[in-house]
Amino acid sequence: MRVHDLLAMPELGLDVLVPDSHRDPTIRWVVTTDMIDPSRYLTGGELVLTGLMWRTDAHDSDVFVRSIAKAGVAALAASKDGVVPPDLVDACRRHGVPLFLVAATVSFATVTETVVRQLSTGRASDLRSVLDRHRRLVATAGGSGLGPLLELVAEELGLDCAVLTPSGRVLAPTTPIPDGIRPETLARAFLTARLVPHVEQGISLFAVDGDSASRVVDWIVAFGSDWQSWPPERLALAEELVAIVALERERTDDRLGVSGRLAQQFVRSVVSGERVSEQMHLIGLDEASRYVVVAASVSGGTVRLGEVRYLLRDLLGGEPAIGVVDGEVIAVAPTSDDITAGVARAVTRLGPGLIDSDLSIGVSGVVAAGELRSAVEEARQARRLAARRTDDVRVVGHDELATLVLLLASVPDDMRQLFRSRLLDPLRVYDASHQSELIPTLATFLDCNGSWTTCSERLHLHINSVRYRIARIEELTGRDLSRLEDRVEFFLALRMT
Repeated sequence: MRVHDLLAMPELGLDVLVPDSHRDPTIRWVVTTDMIDPSRYLTGGELVLTGLMWRTDAHDSDVFVRSIAKAGVAALAASKDGVVPPDLVDACRRHGVPLFLVAATVSFATVTETVVRQLSTGRASDLRSVLDRHRRLVATAGGSGLGPLLELVAEELGLDCAVLTPSGRVLAPTTPIPDGIRPETLARAFLTARLVPHVEQGISLFAVDGDSASRVVDWIVAFGSDWQSWPPERLALAEELVAIVALERERTDDRLGVSGRLAQQFVRSVVSGERVSEQMHLIGLDEASRYVVVAASVSGGTVRLGEVRYLLRDLLGGEPAIGVVDGEVIAVAPTSDDITAGVARAVTRLGPGLIDSDLSIGVSGVVAAGELRSAVEEARQARRLAARRTDDVRVVGHDELATLVLLLASVPDDMRQLFRSRLLDPLRVYDASHQSELIPTLATFLDCNGSWTTCSERLHLHINSVRYRIARIEELTGRDLSRLEDRVEFFLALRMT
């Protein structure tokens, strides 16, 4: 209730001595005191009742009113035998505290009981309103998805917001994100923030499932203002909305639902080479469409294998069929386009959230439904190649499988290790003993197609120094880098590291 509401309660017998200065503060509770400085027992918003037992002279009035004003009380109601001294009135005017005179015929107990009853009734009404709103929001979310839910919130609660994925894909806005602010910028700010909620360019970013999900696979609710300036009621409503969006996010995780189980069985059947025409029909995939298969895996870090399902949904969009087979997440997505570059760009945007996770992704070419089995093998082979890379973004597409790298990937690990050791171990031992850089020099020399000048410029060395190092490499390994065969063998050994 507000201070002005006291005047609408004649049973209190209150007369205004110092009117409110247009602030009309909210009364949170009622406190009775006869201490000259009760500030340590006040938290703000109280209606203070006092019988003036603390007053001995005019100076005491200033001390008392200054202390309660500093504590942020809503108003003061006072009486001593139905009278208030003029110095108390003056002090309230100076410090901007509304002052009421309590009639001699009304006890402080009556004032307290009446106001507290009114406060309790108001809070019960607010609670019913919140619960009713919550039921409406849940019903909306369950029936039509996020769009109508956020429209209802914007219309009735004044909370303009959007839901984003960590790659910057917008799932459901109520209003466009302001011009000049890219969704990818907000997503990156979310991934790199030390704590959430986080404010970026005046937009508040909340994690939807921050307690149990890795941030890189979570959803983001972006509100169009700074949450730190909100009153408690608005913050509570925002948190309520975030909780309901979390329910929608959970609904999209179909692992335990019928559609998820059917997709899992479909993927397993494709991997096994079984006929899948009937299964495609059951999960809504058209045999006449064309498809891309994506294989992904993760090791180490905070991202779990099961969460890679969320990540692939974010990267691919739409409704791909996703299953987990032998430690790999495999997605079959309908498309007529090569999506390798788009997946690589999205993974780059997710980079800040993947720093400690070894994520590798392979992407097949576009195939007809009858070629899904070969596309799965292509995607899995590409993923294995990606896992051997040291790049920050380890995404390999089908086009790279036509290169020499495919041959390297087919060589057994023990043979690869033996070949690599015979060629490079003498150089590693020499580098370790002499703090030289023969292996980096060799790699640069081959990358420059054997050009002494280009290699020296790239290494910032005199050309004679480069010649000396190459001679030392040839001496230690017994190879001749002027011969194409020896250059190719060194190239292969370096690619196997």
